[in-house]
This record gives sequence, structure tokens and C-alpha cells, in this order.
Amino acid sequence: MPELRRDPIIGRWVIISKERGKRPSDFIIEEERTKGGFCPLCPGNENTTPPEVLAYGRPVFAPNTPGWTLRVVPNKFPALVIEGDLDKRGEGIYDKMNGIGAHEVIIETPNHNETISDMPREQLIQIFRAYRDRILDLKKDSRFKYIIIFKNFGRAAGASLEHSHSQLIALPIVPHRIEEEIKGCLRYFDYKDRCVFCDIIRQERSQNIRIVAENREFVAVCPFAPRSPFEIWIMPKRHQSSYTDMDEDQLLGLTNLFSEVMRRLNKALPRVPYNYMLHSAPLRNGSLEHYHWHIEIMPKLTMVAGFEWGTGFYINPTPPEEAARFLREIDIRKEFKKT
Repeated sequence: MPELRRDPIIGRWVIISKERGKRPSDFIIEEERTKGGFCPLCPGNENTTPPEVLAYGRPVFAPNTPGWTLRVVPNKFPALVIEGDLDKRGEGIYDKMNGIGAHEVIIETPNHNETISDMPREQLIQIFRAYRDRILDLKKDSRFKYIIIFKNFGRAAGASLEHSHSQLIALPIVPHRIEEEIKGCLRYFDYKDRCVFCDIIRQERSQNIRIVAENREFVAVCPFAPRSPFEIWIMPKRHQSSYTDMDEDQLLGLTNLFSEVMRRLNKALPRVPYNYMLHSAPLRNGSLEHYHWHIEIMPKLTMVAGFEWGTGFYINPTPPEEAARFLREIDIRKEFKKT
């Protein structure tokens, strides 16, 4: 029989359609053909992007030249622009402001064909370090209230360029979805005087049926009420509300666990399109007892259609317990030897 499951943070309901229960081999993933040709993100083409705002791996006195191992540049076609004033105003019952913000591209590797799932840990740790460095730098701009970092992998997940990259957008407002999540955490905290994410981590480690992998600092789980088959959350075991609170030990722990999770996911569902998003506390809220930063990984395996748009419910044909078991049982020892 299908199950209705309620997300304990924001109260969102999902339908776990067990009759449709799908294993990894049941999903049809369209093979993507590489376009080839000119790539503006490859070394040697630095003059085709806006001037970099951060680079690792080469001397700082040689900006916008080859030799880098990671590079961050403003998006050439930004959703928001950094110049100008917000100019908040009303138009009758409607509110609007200028589209002020920052939109950046994190070019994760100089190797055009390298992906997150086959990237060595030394490269991956640079990505997570760059996220932290850019958040801390952009936080200095008082116009910005929230920074979202996300990655689209595969055309079905919204990626327009094949070269491995993620994106950052600094916003002058806190997105509704983040506010909804924070308010849900606060309701739970007001009732139980505990962080809901900390409680999730304790329960998942106790039950051990939805855990994909863990190490000393982080745990990866398929959430109890997942919107997507093989949805995975990666959470720090220490209570922290902001991504920038991480120390170097945690940064290494995140890199190791994230690498393992992505290798497991890629072996279960080779080259599956996915999105991942970093959820962190708003920039101006300080440390929050009730909120816990985390990364959400969403494979693109089902379509959001009329029922989902009309009700806010999601239909998931793969119970998270089965998804976690599939991922946990995958042998990735050979993949780890490559790094």
C-alpha cells in the first residue's frame, strides 16, 4: 500500500508509491552526447569570461591566465547584477526592487571531462573551500541577505555547459523556501527545545536504515520523506547553522563523505542528472540554535507534473530505506583507489 509521509521540518507531505517501487536499474537515464567544440571554461580561454574574483593553484600576480586549479568568475549572463541600489518601492499592492545581487560561476576543475564523482579529493576540497571563501567575501556587502550555492549536472537538471561547474547567487532577500525551512525548525525548537536536524541525525544513526554513509564529522541519509528517488542529505554531526562555521577538520570530513556519496550514486545510476543545493543560515541572522546547515542532493529521475504543481505533494516510487540500502551496499573500493 502507498504511504503518505510528512517531512518533520516544514510539514510537506510526500507519497511513497511502493507499488511502483523502482530499483536503480528500472530508471531510464538518457545518454548525453557531448557537444565538443569551444569551451569558455577551459584553460587558455580565460579572456572569454569576466575577470576572475578568485583562483587557486597559480601565483596571484598572474590573474586570468592558465595554470589555475579552480577559478571563480562572475556569470556572463547574470540573473542579478552587483551594481546599483535596491530602490525598494511599491506599486499599489505590489512590491518590487532592483535586481541587485551577485551571480558567480565556480569552475571546479581545469579538466573539461572531469566530474564530481571521479574527481580526486584534493580537487574536491578546493571546491568546498571556495564556497566558504566566496560566502565570507560577499557577506561584507550589506545589501546581501542570503547566498545560495548550487550545482546542475546534466541537461535534464539545467546544466547548459558540460565543463564541471557550480554557481553562487547572492540575494537581497531570504528566499521563501529557506524562510519556510527556518520557521519549521523554530517551531520544533520552541516545542522540544532541540534542533530538529540534530534529532534527525540521532534517530537515523539509531535506526540505521536510511543512512548511506558517515564519518566522524558528517552523515549522509536518504530523508524520511524524500521528494525524489535517491534524494540524499549531507549534514554535519556538530550543530552549526552556517556553512562558514566549519573548521579544517570538518572541511576534510565533508570532502571525504561527499566524494564517497557521489561515487556511490554514480555507480548506482551512472551519469544521472542531479542538482545539489547548499542550505545555510541567512547572512545577517548570527548563530541559530534551531537551524542546521546541510547539503541536499536531488537526482533528476521523475517529472514534476500537474499533481505536484497543483498540490505541493511529491510522488516518489522508491522508498528511502531501499534507496539507502542500494547505495550502502555498492562496492566502491576500486573507485577510491583511483584517488
